Amino acid sequence: MKHHGFKKKAYIGYLYILPWILGFLFFQLYPLATSFYYSFTDYNITTKPVWVGLENYIRMFTDDRLFADSLFNTFKYVFTSLPLKLFAALAVALILNQKLKGINFYRTVYYIPSIFGGSVAISVLWRFLFMDGGLVNQMLKQMGFASVPWLSEPGFALFTLSLLSVWQFGSSMVLFLAALKQVPEDLYEAALIDGAGKLYLFFFITLPMITPVLFFNLLMQMVNAFQDFTGAFVITNGGPLNATYLYALKLYDEAFKYFNMGYSSALSWVLFAIILCFTGLFFRFSEAVTYYEDGGDF
Repeated sequence: MKHHGFKKKAYIGYLYILPWILGFLFFQLYPLATSFYYSFTDYNITTKPVWVGLENYIRMFTDDRLFADSLFNTFKYVFTSLPLKLFAALAVALILNQKLKGINFYRTVYYIPSIFGGSVAISVLWRFLFMDGGLVNQMLKQMGFASVPWLSEPGFALFTLSLLSVWQFGSSMVLFLAALKQVPEDLYEAALIDGAGKLYLFFFITLPMITPVLFFNLLMQMVNAFQDFTGAFVITNGGPLNATYLYALKLYDEAFKYFNMGYSSALSWVLFAIILCFTGLFFRFSEAVTYYEDGGDF
């Protein structure tokens, strides 16, 4: 009887997770497998896929200048926006970790940009803010400075998109704030007794104690940055002179503008490989810089 009762409970458990299993099979595993197959085909939706082997990948690395440009732009975008975003998140978290009046209100306010930051509406707003006659340039003129071609000059356009990413630091900030609250107070007290200053406290106590969260934020924001699309599409559409033509925009154009589904699938798998390599490197070097109180590691 107990054996039958155990089986019945197991069936009930499987029934509860059935929606997730179906969702995983039909909306994750199946698209993943088909995109991998399509990456070796010539496929444009209207006709049946034709097997071409490695032709898409060979074309990508030997005959597609926009692939190289978009990849280069994406690397510049990631390595510009990622450090700035994490720095802003940690700086604000340190401020909001103080015992200030109305601190809960400020924590909410600083998190709001992360809720709306990735939307099309905010990207449109960003374009109007930084256009030649936009609010930012008007403010610069009021202060006696010359206007800056934020979106019309290749040297500024990618940095302006990076600022949009930096503005969405709220989720990382919340995680940093939670980590800061877990740092034992007795470590600070002992260091203060020994005459340590604020810089010493930060670099030798605070920073080492929050390295697991720092590593997590670095990893997650890196993955997100490589896939950023909305800002480049809405604000500049890859311009000027392809200066903001990011990899995700290249992938979108091949799939939904030129209907080269096979080629776009190959592009997506190359992006997956790049992110996987960076993730592997992060995990490889994390042991040397990440501190865990219990001595654990990944």
